[in-house]
Amino acid sequence: MDTTTYLMFLALGALMVLIDGQVIYRSGRRYLAGSDDPAASTSMIRMVTVLFHLVTLGLLALLSLVDIGGPPVEVVVGKLGVLLLVLGLVHAGTIALLTRTREQQLTESVTASRAATPGAPTTDPVVAPVPGQHGRDPKVSPGIENRDTGRGSW
Repeated sequence: MDTTTYLMFLALGALMVLIDGQVIYRSGRRYLAGSDDPAASTSMIRMVTVLFHLVTLGLLALLSLVDIGGPPVEVVVGKLGVLLLVLGLVHAGTIALLTRTREQQLTESVTASRAATPGAPTTDPVVAPVPGQHGRDPKVSPGIENRDTGRGSW
C-alpha cells in the first residue's frame, strides 16, 4: 500500500470514528439527561465518549497495519468495510454501557426517593396476610420441622 492510500484510509477512518463519537455523545447526553444529577450524567457521557474514541482510534491504527493486497481503491474499501464492522461492535458495546449506567441511575433515584418519603415501606419482605388477619406481620404457624407430633421422641 502506497503512502497516499495509507493516508487516505487513515483520514477516512478517523473521520468516521469522530462522526460516530459525536453521535454517541449527543445521543448519550439526551439519554442520560433524565437523572437527578445532570453534572454526573454529563461527566459520564464524556468519559464513555473518550473511551469510545480511544478504543476505535487504536483499532484504526492496528487495522492500518494489516496488509491487504490488490489495487489501492480495493484496499481502502476493504479496510473501511472492516473498520465499519469494528465500529458497529464498539458502538453496540458503548450503547450497552450507557444503558447499564442509566439503569443504575434510575435505581439509585428510585431508592433515594423511597428513602426520603416518610411512611414509605421498608425494605423488609412483603408478607401476604392470612385471611382474617390484618397488618403487615401476620401470625403464622410454626414450620413442620418444629411441630410436636405427639408421638414422643424416637
